[in-house]
Amino acid sequence: MKGLSKIFEAVKCEPVKTYIQSGNVVFKADIQSVSQFGDEISKAIESDYGFRPAIRLVDAKALRTAITSNPFPKAASEPTSLHLFFLEEAPQKSRVDAARNLLSESESIKITGKCLYLHAPDGIAPSKFAKGIDRALGMNTTARNWRTITKLAELVSTFD
Repeated sequence: MKGLSKIFEAVKCEPVKTYIQSGNVVFKADIQSVSQFGDEISKAIESDYGFRPAIRLVDAKALRTAITSNPFPKAASEPTSLHLFFLEEAPQKSRVDAARNLLSESESIKITGKCLYLHAPDGIAPSKFAKGIDRALGMNTTARNWRTITKLAELVSTFD
């Protein structure tokens, strides 16, 4: 993660903090174009590490809104059972309907804008929904469990 921090610092992000080994980076920067910035970071990672990841940027306000909009507040007490998927765009209703077919009996979802909440009380590993969501929605997603989401929000709050 130190290398990833250096990439963000090289494009004038300051301060930069990372959390666990899954590409979570919290930073402050003056960004004119989110898509251009994401592309710049993706190219730098490819240059340094030989692969080009999709980058999903979520600003502090959107992160806080996602937390306060949690439709499964009781699930937050078991943070590894609640997952937040950040979507490229709001999904088409027909795609969401098809994705619902992947849910197990114990799973529930709720979509708010570009956020999809998955409550998976039996865990994420056996979830057919989690494995098939990108294909079902026809877009790339990135997901974090509730523990990670709240930790990222905590890190963001240190910048205020």
